[in-house]
Amino acid sequence: MGIYALVTVLLKHVGLLVAGAFVLLTISPVQELNFKRNTIYNTMFLILFFGFFGILGTYSGNAIFHSIANLRAMAVITAGLYGGPVVGLGAGLIAGGHRFLIDPWGFSAFPCSLATIVEGLIAGYVHYRYAEKHMDWNIAMVLAFLGEAMHMGFVLLISRPFDHAVELVKVIALPMLICNTLGAGLFIHVIKTLFEFRDKKDSTQAQRIFDIANKTVGHLRDGLNSETALATSRIIYQRLPVAAVSITNATHVLAHVGQGDDHHLAGRPIATSATRKVIATGNPIFLRKRVNIGCNHEKCPFYSAIIVPLKKGGSIVGTLKLYGSRSQTLNRIQFEIVKGLTDLFSIQLELEDIQVKDRLLAHAEIKHLQAQINPHFLFNSLNTIASFCRTAPEKARDLILDLSLYMRKNLDSSRGFIPLADELEQIHSYLAIEKARFGDLIQVNIDVEPGCENWPIPSLIIQPLVENAIKHGIKTREGGGTVGLRIYRNLDVLEVTVEDDGAGIPENIRASLLARNDLESHKEGVGLRNSNHRLEQIYGPDYAIEIAGSRRGGTSISFRIPAMHDVGLVAENS
Repeated sequence: MGIYALVTVLLKHVGLLVAGAFVLLTISPVQELNFKRNTIYNTMFLILFFGFFGILGTYSGNAIFHSIANLRAMAVITAGLYGGPVVGLGAGLIAGGHRFLIDPWGFSAFPCSLATIVEGLIAGYVHYRYAEKHMDWNIAMVLAFLGEAMHMGFVLLISRPFDHAVELVKVIALPMLICNTLGAGLFIHVIKTLFEFRDKKDSTQAQRIFDIANKTVGHLRDGLNSETALATSRIIYQRLPVAAVSITNATHVLAHVGQGDDHHLAGRPIATSATRKVIATGNPIFLRKRVNIGCNHEKCPFYSAIIVPLKKGGSIVGTLKLYGSRSQTLNRIQFEIVKGLTDLFSIQLELEDIQVKDRLLAHAEIKHLQAQINPHFLFNSLNTIASFCRTAPEKARDLILDLSLYMRKNLDSSRGFIPLADELEQIHSYLAIEKARFGDLIQVNIDVEPGCENWPIPSLIIQPLVENAIKHGIKTREGGGTVGLRIYRNLDVLEVTVEDDGAGIPENIRASLLARNDLESHKEGVGLRNSNHRLEQIYGPDYAIEIAGSRRGGTSISFRIPAMHDVGLVAENS
């Protein structure tokens, strides 16, 4: 066979080998391997994979002068460049050892086998030495060219008789240099392209996980129940190519979306043995056979299933299940996705307990505030009313009604959000009693924009600030003063300002008044700090109270309350 005919034949075989590698690398079992993990299992797989293609490189060659014009180098050099010295040496030993065993007495068997092993080692060293550039097809082609040139040198140095070696090299040198050089470049390029595609696919899968987690976060924070499970199942089913999605608690099916909803019914006890096993052991499973699912319905469409436990506080509280059918099969990549999702879901379920604790803490703080306000205010009010009983009975009666209204709303102030009108009514009752006590020493100016009366606000959020203005601003000033309350709407935000023209607050004290860890040094600021903390807890730090000097020389306290639909409100009481 002539040189050019040999080049043509070998190039065809290069195409077949590269195409075969491409097909193998794209089938599902191989795709599920993560070659980038440095494990013994993956290393052995790479050695066998490239060693196998090295053997095919021998069989795809042509017999020439009792030797073989072959394509082993393209596989072995790719092995070293991709997998490193161990993989390069391993693949070289397999391919080179096979070459020696099929013709141990051939005059070129030893140098050809030796060259194959050395090529794998050299490529592995390049991988180790130039880790960032080892998957460059240009480097692969240069190494293949130099490796096959070395191969020809080994044949000339070791093979005997020498004249036969010269004749062999004259025929096979150019075809093997050309074809192995092109083959190694193509092999590396195909692998690099495939894994870049896989990385992109993994990135897409990760984005899908985050999208699902983002859409479900608002549901699972309310706990695991039939309503939140149904909403979560629908979100997952819409975003993953599966036959069905199901969520259970420890004993019953909470939701099932997709195929099989005629017998996998929400509200029924868990029927599949595989689900019960996961709840009992806490270990996720991937079932590839219909019989292993454990559904007794004869027309059940499911042939595979992924079942992963949902945990809360270290305990198994339920499962998340994906089902596959004949047309919609499941794979290990989806298994990893679901395990990642359940980790995120478990965190969201944990947040439910944290949220409940926050609500209880907020209630406790309100009760603490009431314990400080009510007795002091109550005793002073009763003394004031008593002084009017003989001199102005009607006035005393009105004050009793005001006190009754104030106390009733105050005792019920932990019920959550209330209309602004309710808070204003409580403020009016409080001011009526204080004006009865101090007469004209207290002047009040309330300016509320019409239309704001139904705006939802946290209860007992404004009244303590009005009380502070009177107690620490007006009362300490000889001759009294004026307390102003201004409330108006600014787009979707309610602007609230309480100000007085009293003694004022030194600038160096203002910041410490809002510090929650400074309770002992400013006991008189409990109401102010409590209101500020609740605003931050409900709406975020952007909605904290601001303290400034008033235009009239006193103190101005202002804050904002956003509309309910603009923020993720944390209800203080369900």
